[in-house]
Amino acid sequence: MLFRATTRIAVLLLAVMSFSVLVPAADAIPPTSLENGYSQMYNLDFNSAHRTFETWESKYPQDPLGPVSNAAAYLFSEFERLHVLESELFTDDERFEKREKLTADPKAAAAFENELHRADQIADQALAHSPDDTSALFAKVMVSGLRSDYIAMVQKRNLAALSSIKNARELAEKLLARDPSYYDAYLAVGIENYLLGINPAPVRWLLRLGGAQTDKDDGLAKLRLTATKGHYLAPYARMLLAVAALRDHNRDQARTLLAGLVEEFPQNRLYRRELDRITP
Repeated sequence: MLFRATTRIAVLLLAVMSFSVLVPAADAIPPTSLENGYSQMYNLDFNSAHRTFETWESKYPQDPLGPVSNAAAYLFSEFERLHVLESELFTDDERFEKREKLTADPKAAAAFENELHRADQIADQALAHSPDDTSALFAKVMVSGLRSDYIAMVQKRNLAALSSIKNARELAEKLLARDPSYYDAYLAVGIENYLLGINPAPVRWLLRLGGAQTDKDDGLAKLRLTATKGHYLAPYARMLLAVAALRDHNRDQARTLLAGLVEEFPQNRLYRRELDRITP
């Protein structure tokens, strides 16, 4: 019970793989850019996304966003293969609690962890020379977030996932102290506050004793910041807001958010499946 909401960090994680309205139109995206890789990933073309991210890593070996983006492609490909990302799973507490521990592909797991390790190393080197390097800080936020997703949804190690969620939030706050306009970083703050804030009051009290943040309303406000002003993670925030709307029985708002994602990414089966499920 204590960590039920914690592991919901992976709520429809594949949905993080859609794109913000602030990203250039598809025909304006350079073929080897990170944006193109994310666009391929959002459309579930994981092989192309890996090739794009690997090309980026070769061209810019000192950019930690290259390997952490490739790690994301490994993780989301596994989530798609394992069929774990359904909104019903995350709006039905009993079903969520009874979910099975999954069997990961060992090669994908090793590649995922290797890319996270590389991103962490590159980011640490950058921060040693320039503590205010916002790209390096954001890469570390993503490393912690992706690792918590894997720990929670594949390994079902809820306590370890809680620690990674807290670390991602602390790193995000450090980044936002340097650059409040880095709107993608608000997602990590919003996730911890919302997902832990939907627990009962006694549980929230215990979580706060461990240093967690549990303000549901503040979490939603932070998610809205990312959803409206973010870059890479704006669609993830929109999808989390759709799930929050479903939990509050606001299907109209959820349909509006999902319909926008379907229109932007028609090849993403998850969006269409979820929209069809709640459409009369």
